[in-house]
Amino acid sequence: MKHPRAHIFQHTPDSLREWCAEQGWPAFRARQILEWVYAKGEINPGAMTNLSSREREELARSMAFLSGDTLAHQRASDGTQKLLIQWSDEPAPDAAPHPLKILHPEHDPARQTECVMIPSESRRTACISSQVGCPVGCRFCASGLGGLDGNLSAGRIIEQVWRLSRLPEVGRITNVVFMGMGEPLSNFGPVMHAVRTLASDWGLGISARKITISTVGLPKAIERLAVELDLPVTLALSLHAPNDELRRRLIPWAEYTTVAELLDACQQWFRKTGREITLEYILLGGVNDQPEHARQLAKIARTIRANINLIRYNEVDGLPYRRPETGDVHAFQEILRENAVNAHIRASRGRDISAACGQLRHEKSITGTEAASPHTAT
Repeated sequence: MKHPRAHIFQHTPDSLREWCAEQGWPAFRARQILEWVYAKGEINPGAMTNLSSREREELARSMAFLSGDTLAHQRASDGTQKLLIQWSDEPAPDAAPHPLKILHPEHDPARQTECVMIPSESRRTACISSQVGCPVGCRFCASGLGGLDGNLSAGRIIEQVWRLSRLPEVGRITNVVFMGMGEPLSNFGPVMHAVRTLASDWGLGISARKITISTVGLPKAIERLAVELDLPVTLALSLHAPNDELRRRLIPWAEYTTVAELLDACQQWFRKTGREITLEYILLGGVNDQPEHARQLAKIARTIRANINLIRYNEVDGLPYRRPETGDVHAFQEILRENAVNAHIRASRGRDISAACGQLRHEKSITGTEAASPHTAT
């Protein structure tokens, strides 16, 4: 069996120094290699001119720099860019106990994830995936239609941000949101590893305050996050319903916890970190967007230090949910504000390129077509 190559984005300075020592190289080579990859954006060992020719050859032979192929690169009219990545079949070193299932060697949805770059005047936000598919199975979401196919390693999580930073007209990524495919807190170790690399000076140098981890709500994992992660990240709770009955209809995992238990975990988060919670609320036309839902949500939000992001649903082929009416969205927000709740309507971005979670992978899988002009961002 072929031994998998090490993945550069998996490494920390300590682990890369150990790897260099195994090759008989001086310890400072690790710092030089990481500078090439992160500070200079270079993944071609042949261009790393402060390494010897023999070292460059060995690095190219022994180290994987990109762990997958870009199957599709789409750009929306608003500047949003989206990548569909198919990962290699090499085992991901820290992705157990859910290794990727290999079903077909070509264009296999069980090995594909999406990531999105969302531009604004002052920000370049990377929306990234933590798993292939999703175990939660929200009724309205394309990400979990096929269930969970595997966890992503820390290296593959970081690689998404690096790839997005190398797309045309992007440059430095300023913000990262774990709001792509998967439930980040059910892939806890790799996500924590990735967050530390993204925020480190030797890595991508993104302020931890500009990194958001979004969860459907795992109380024990939220409490663990508050204790173990020594970085001031933002926590976002995907609530999507203001009561247990409706939430359980929309989110299968809600059977295992209650809104009250989630609120308690969020209160503990605030007490331990001093960081407000963001409540994410996807508005589904005629389902959870009525005035009574807004009043219930306001009551919940006032029990914790939180702000609310209202998100208009992006339709998914084959699912029965529809986008809410504009008037209903603004009326919902107004009720929240009348009840002294800080609520914002999040702008819809990338609708013309299926930018919502899992949509591109879902559409490619049901059509069986290849994306036009696939290429790797380098």
